[in-house]
Amino acid sequence: MKLEHKEFATIKEIEQHAKARMDRTKADLQHELGTIRTGRASLSLLDHVRVDYYGTPTPLNQLATLAVPEPTLITAQPWDVSQIGAIEKAIRSADLGLNPANDGKIVRVPIPLLTEERRKELVKHLSHVLENHRVATRNIRRDANENVKRLLKDKKITEDDDKRAHDEIQKMTNKAIEDIDQIGKGKEKEILEIK
Repeated sequence: MKLEHKEFATIKEIEQHAKARMDRTKADLQHELGTIRTGRASLSLLDHVRVDYYGTPTPLNQLATLAVPEPTLITAQPWDVSQIGAIEKAIRSADLGLNPANDGKIVRVPIPLLTEERRKELVKHLSHVLENHRVATRNIRRDANENVKRLLKDKKITEDDDKRAHDEIQKMTNKAIEDIDQIGKGKEKEILEIK
């Protein structure tokens, strides 16, 4: 991420902008963690699956009704039955470790239990994803602090205001990173939990 050069008139604007960006970072984390397999069926596993629909890569959820009829099974019922083979192929080639099968009307995607080795790989991947989001949060803090320094340099705020703003931005950053860590702990527990 590059430093954001946006003109702010007040510390409050800077803080609001930083908070909104940190909230987006947490939302992005939630979305990304939804695509990490845990051994429990979740429709978000298939969020990134694109089906070759007459030459156009199309999200699976735009071609079929997706459902989780039981904890270890996802079903995809295509609206156009002629696409059943393409849907099955797209899920198989999405590198999710899933092995779909179809009966001519519906694609069944059993979610296999995770091996010990796969769980460890997922936890390693999870910590990488979490660190990326922590770094993004720290970059937002840096941008906000730069904007506050610019206000001080332009003599729009006092040194006391500058110190208070830096303290507030740091508190906001600590809270966002704490939230990221909590979200991560929950996901790690889910990955390591054996059903």
